[in-house]
Amino acid sequence: MRMNSFLTEEELSTQGLLSVGEDVKLSRKASLYAPEKIVIGDHVRIDDFCILSGNIQIGDYVHIAAYTAIYGGGAGVFIEDFANISSRVSIYSVNDDYTGASMTNPMIPENFRHVESSPVHIGRHVIIGSTSVILPGVTLCEGSAFGSFSLINHDAESWSLNVGIPFRKIRERSRDILVMERRFLEMEQKH
Repeated sequence: MRMNSFLTEEELSTQGLLSVGEDVKLSRKASLYAPEKIVIGDHVRIDDFCILSGNIQIGDYVHIAAYTAIYGGGAGVFIEDFANISSRVSIYSVNDDYTGASMTNPMIPENFRHVESSPVHIGRHVIIGSTSVILPGVTLCEGSAFGSFSLINHDAESWSLNVGIPFRKIRERSRDILVMERRFLEMEQKH
């Protein structure tokens, strides 16, 4: 008998998550650190080799692709409905001080380190391209989209299409998604 690559509902209930919704597909190969601080909404898929650590809240209809790492720390990473995070994305709400004024890495006692922490907010219908990096304190407003390999180190406008290191807006993004969302949710309510 071949085992499903996603945890069963029963297995999900034993992971120690703060809250988990319906129709959640969490890979057996994903790693959860401090799962008691993680909230997962309905209709969420988290693929192989993802790392979720610290305070993380995931809305409904969200996909997190393989090899993505989300470090929520204490400040948190907040992902709203219909967001899509492509493979190999790294999201940080915590960051070491690189100036040399303090030591770095979790194996050093706190009194020798200076870790900065600021929440990351990922709005509804945001899409983040493969291998992008999101730094602490960033808000990605509804509908913003980011091409592969983007460095996301500042806030992004709603319904903007963005690329680059660091990212820059290249044009507006269509809002047709909102019409499709309405039709989709109406269809879902009928079932």
